[in-house]
Amino acid sequence: MAIPSSTSVTNRSATVQTQDSQTEATKPDAGKTESAQASTTGSIRAEVKSQLNIQIIQASLEVSINAGNDSQALLFRSAIDNLNEVLAPELGENAIQNAAKQQDNSPEATADRILKFATGMFDAYAAQHPDKDRETLANDFVDLIRGGFEKGFKEAADILDGLGVLQGDVESGINKTYDLVQKGLDDFLTSLLPKKESEEGTEGGGSASSPASGTTSTGTTASGRPTVKG
Repeated sequence: MAIPSSTSVTNRSATVQTQDSQTEATKPDAGKTESAQASTTGSIRAEVKSQLNIQIIQASLEVSINAGNDSQALLFRSAIDNLNEVLAPELGENAIQNAAKQQDNSPEATADRILKFATGMFDAYAAQHPDKDRETLANDFVDLIRGGFEKGFKEAADILDGLGVLQGDVESGINKTYDLVQKGLDDFLTSLLPKKESEEGTEGGGSASSPASGTTSTGTTASGRPTVKG
């Protein structure tokens, strides 16, 4: 029986070590895979947010050239962005979709779109809180929506102000949209409350949920909420 030479044994050992190294190198790293997936998800969300910010910036640049209807487009996009943000913890990412390009950017049409998008999420919100009574649901939902809209309004107004176009028709237009949305939210809340409480809320001639009826000389709505002043 031939005894293998030391050179042959050494070569075989080296071959086995090489194969083992290749096997280890090809094994999937679960930690790295999960990290990569998380990174990809985060990148997608960041990209979506980035695209929306680009849209807002583009709208603001258009406003600086054509002050008018574009200011309403900016307000709408800013409002929808913030409504999505406040609804995300309750209903998930992009609860309100802004996919269609809108044609009518009048204050009335802009307010109507914002209200339809926002109030249309009430049933989904209610389903997430089955333990709350109808009145509590209504108040909590409208407070959430109102806060998101007001944040979006302020951001849009700040952009317009920074561009030096927050005056004249632009200013009056977005203020009118603000008042119409606030009135719409008040009316929506009233429609959700029990009839008895709705009647009691109107007997005194005004309440926290009474519709806004324009601005006063101090730059506030009839319900006491601030509007943009020139």
